[in-house]
Amino acid sequence: MEPGVAFDFVRTLAAELSGGNVDLPSFPEIAIRVRRVLSDPKSSLDQVVRVVGSEPALAARLLRIANSASLNRSGRQVSDLRKAINRIGYNMVRSASISFSMAQIRNSNKLAGLEHHLNDLWQRSTLVASLAFVLARHCTKVSPDEAMLTGMMHGIGKLYVLTRAIEHPQLFASESTLNQIIAEWHASIGKAILENWNFSESMAKAVGDQADLSRAHEGAPDLTDVVSVAILMASYPADIPGLEAALRDATAAKRLGLDGARTQAVMRDSAAEVAALNQALGS
Repeated sequence: MEPGVAFDFVRTLAAELSGGNVDLPSFPEIAIRVRRVLSDPKSSLDQVVRVVGSEPALAARLLRIANSASLNRSGRQVSDLRKAINRIGYNMVRSASISFSMAQIRNSNKLAGLEHHLNDLWQRSTLVASLAFVLARHCTKVSPDEAMLTGMMHGIGKLYVLTRAIEHPQLFASESTLNQIIAEWHASIGKAILENWNFSESMAKAVGDQADLSRAHEGAPDLTDVVSVAILMASYPADIPGLEAALRDATAAKRLGLDGARTQAVMRDSAAEVAALNQALGS
């Protein structure tokens, strides 16, 4: 494929993002409605409950999250959507909405041929979200639910590229070309989307800088550190020696206190928590 085709495709994406009002093609209407109601400071809890409750499968997912072992420390089960949302907070609602939408997109007829890309992205996003939640809770003072949401959103740029690429079949003539575009551009595209959707500056920065494991900054570990390390951990799900080697040179991991022994302890002690969150998010 001619390099110009890939360049023109990326230039088109950049123009779309700079134009504002970014919505993902094939994104379920419920995800757009959830994003809008939660971004409006005038929205009441009743309005949020009504919007979420209009999609029974999403409502059921929120109840599973609210009753998961990680978030239900009291052991008291809730069956009421209002109580569930009160328990988990709006960022968790956002995370569940994104996960639900990504799961639905996999089955879109418009995106036939991208199923394996979309499925891999969905599974990786729910795992990164779960790991980010646990790392924030156990290793930092970063908000765990904001870390989960950022982890869930870390691949939104990949999703944007994939949903746009279907309109350019010549990109599929070379799988390596599409993968190269995603690898080079998804983080900056994801950052632009979060900025456009009025997510917090710290979340947009974390998505944009997610691959910079040697980033230098003063003070305590921040959201970018958490998300970067969660992404790295997701790449070594069953390879502790490989993970320890990868973390050894990562300043983000050092700020989280993840030396060899600490990494093993965190992975061991949080395994059940990560599994429960991943299942609740990804069901």
